[in-house]
Amino acid sequence: MCSISGIFGPAAGLDRVRAMVRAQAHRGPDAEGVFQDEAGLAALGHGRLAVIDLSDCARQPLSSADGRYQIAFNGEVYNYLELRRELSSYPYRSRSDTEVVLAAYERWGPACLDRFIGMFAFLIWDSREKSLFAARDRFGVKPLYYHLGAGGELLAASEIKALHAAGAPKRPDEASWAAYLKGGLYDHGERTFWDGILALAPGSSLAWKDGRLRIFRWYDIAERLGPELDQRPEEEVREEYWGLLKESVKLRFRSDVPVGVNLSAGLDSALLLALVHEAQGGGGAVKAFTFVTGDPSYDELSWVEKMLARTRHSLIACPLSPGDVPALALSVQSHADGPYGGLPTLAYARLFERARGEGTVVLLDAQGMDEQWAGYDYYGA
Repeated sequence: MCSISGIFGPAAGLDRVRAMVRAQAHRGPDAEGVFQDEAGLAALGHGRLAVIDLSDCARQPLSSADGRYQIAFNGEVYNYLELRRELSSYPYRSRSDTEVVLAAYERWGPACLDRFIGMFAFLIWDSREKSLFAARDRFGVKPLYYHLGAGGELLAASEIKALHAAGAPKRPDEASWAAYLKGGLYDHGERTFWDGILALAPGSSLAWKDGRLRIFRWYDIAERLGPELDQRPEEEVREEYWGLLKESVKLRFRSDVPVGVNLSAGLDSALLLALVHEAQGGGGAVKAFTFVTGDPSYDELSWVEKMLARTRHSLIACPLSPGDVPALALSVQSHADGPYGGLPTLAYARLFERARGEGTVVLLDAQGMDEQWAGYDYYGA
């Protein structure tokens, strides 16, 4: 993951945006960069986790070839190679997917979003129009928070703590806290646990100019699907679905750094492993990680070992003991800027630490398949 930061308004300055970048330093260990518009109306910051094009040519904020646009980008657009061929007339200076996003925005404007396959949040400053365009991916995999001040100044960042570092007030949102304390609800959609700080909704974009903010919904799955059920034969749908799954995993191995897999004993993990084999021809150097507690009645290690028995993957078990929980909880709390999903989140944090220590920069995870296929017992009711 990377960090993105932005200040838009007459008081935009490099010192403030640098403070935002520093507040999110854990998101961008490989490089930092800042930009200030000549008119002093915008400042962008970026902390880089290098995955595609590790050279300095891909450092951000990144300028368009003519200098009109500046982008701070977090995430990955997996079909960037296909888009780059379609936009071959653009004078590229890097091999990054970020520059392809800039080229796509130059060609298609906000309509470029529909062409991206990936997870992303980005800020694009237009130095000619003195305006901002920002967007978040279809399902909100990558975060983007913002605060609109009384004078129309806009602050935007990957994490809430960066908005605080730039001067956003630290006031609790009482309604969000009440819902959490009463029912354990920690995801409030666009609302956060902080008054005046909002999350850009998944599948949404944002436009700012002269202190005025507009929000657009560019993707809604219910609208795209429509009210009618798919009437095609099941075999045809199954073939298409399987093809989409294979292509999805294959695209996610487009990386200039090592990619690993996170496994449990579930159907979705087993399917992911099968698809990794299909994409990688047997696994090779792809490392597998799994979370363990040391309690055989709870752990899924034996199932994961059986899944990997006929592969060449090395398995790395990541233990979490009760004694680890207090310090790890404080660490996760400081990153989350609010309540989070409990012990499973701590287990993920420990697993990600271990993966990074093993030199694996990107992890593929199987999430959502049981939800798509109604695989949990409670769906039966």
